[in-house]
Amino acid sequence: METINKSNDEIRYSEALKRVKKIKGFYTHLIVYLVINIMIVIVNIQNLNDGESYFKLENFMTAFFWGIGLIAHALSTFVPGMIFGKNWEEKKINEMMEKEKNNKWE
Repeated sequence: METINKSNDEIRYSEALKRVKKIKGFYTHLIVYLVINIMIVIVNIQNLNDGESYFKLENFMTAFFWGIGLIAHALSTFVPGMIFGKNWEEKKINEMMEKEKNNKWE
């Protein structure tokens, strides 16, 4: 019985480790996004001609499209549990294993 508990603990640890790595990856992505886009804003402001407005479409293209990617990364990191449920992945794995088992006997 102790080996089963160890196994379950190891599985939970492995899943928690994967989750922490995903969260860390997202926060790294967010920090890089902020730093790079702040640098782009500074460069764009320095390159403005006299009387020229900063608020032009081309000054926001990088932040906008990269922001879409950042939102997708955030959703993939924080929302899957909400959408698919807590045990969705495990149920899907069991379903696929059962389907594979049935196909082998046919």
